[in-house]
Amino acid sequence: METLHIHAEKLTPKHYIGLFIAIMTITLAFISYFKSQLSALSVGIMVILMMLMLLLMIKLMNSPTVSFTLSFMHCQYHSRYGGWTTTWHNIADIGHATLGTQGWYTSLPWIGIRLTNYDDFIGSICPRVASRILLEQRVLLAMALKSQPNSPYLLEDMLFDDSPFITTNGEQFRGLQAMLANRMRYNRIFFGFDFFIADDVIDRPVADFIGLLRRYKAAA
Repeated sequence: METLHIHAEKLTPKHYIGLFIAIMTITLAFISYFKSQLSALSVGIMVILMMLMLLLMIKLMNSPTVSFTLSFMHCQYHSRYGGWTTTWHNIADIGHATLGTQGWYTSLPWIGIRLTNYDDFIGSICPRVASRILLEQRVLLAMALKSQPNSPYLLEDMLFDDSPFITTNGEQFRGLQAMLANRMRYNRIFFGFDFFIADDVIDRPVADFIGLLRRYKAAA
């Protein structure tokens, strides 16, 4: 299959509404404070300038950036912090993350990835991205423990487990790499996946993106 670059939508309608409200609030507060010193023309000019500022902010914040590169060989993630990459042959499963509670399953806004082995993935991942994964995906473990109150694991132990991790190939990880490997191990216990992709870094619904990844994997 041909190489595909995924451009994630950086701003959603909620972001646009939030920016508009923020700019208008600042404008109205300024006008209210100095209303006795401003003419109608000054107020009109100020409103126009604020709207131009809003449009400029939207343009700068929503400039197109590549979040994923899919090729016939690998899947690569890009961000301003760095990225990660893995070959399709090292991906064992791709699916929609779900949380089970008393036999009921709830779909989460995350795509789960299970690897065949951790060696290449953890050995090549950017440290800043590894840190972001640990921070941003910790909420999933908290949700899993909340849904399973009788679990033998403690949240603090799982979140900060940096004990040396030995892979199936005999490679030993320490420090941040060990913490990520241990987190992936806990994720697999609770969710069946090693790490996750959030729905705010993709350009289409979760189900469609999973289908896209699976097609590339099948063609590899």
